[in-house]
Amino acid sequence: MKRIAFVFLTFLLISCQADVKKEDLTKLSGYWEIKQVTLADGENKDYKVNETIDFFEVKDNVGFRQKVMPQFDGTFKTNGIKESIKVFEENDSYFIEYKTEYGKWNEEIITIEDSTLVLKNKQNLIYTYKKYKPFSLK
Repeated sequence: MKRIAFVFLTFLLISCQADVKKEDLTKLSGYWEIKQVTLADGENKDYKVNETIDFFEVKDNVGFRQKVMPQFDGTFKTNGIKESIKVFEENDSYFIEYKTEYGKWNEEIITIEDSTLVLKNKQNLIYTYKKYKPFSLK
């Protein structure tokens, strides 16, 4: 029964997503904060506070992703490690190919909007990001 519910929910989630358009890919560049991960069994893991966020820089479908740590003064710290990325289209879907000296993997872009990014990997983990808003004491 759980399996049927999971398949139904996955189908519903994917079918309700807006189609990713080529012109939307420019929205990938910027700072993204993980909001939720949906595991392959349908269980959700919510992230309320994040010490690191993902910074994407993409131009002409190539660029990098880097983990950064926001500071109270509005700056970011990083360990300097960048994952090379390439955005490509396959079978009417868009994917991000990540590449490091240790490996290479792809994630499908399920949704990309001004404030929401949803990616799915080969293990059927679904990552939901929200656009990062800087912390302010004001």
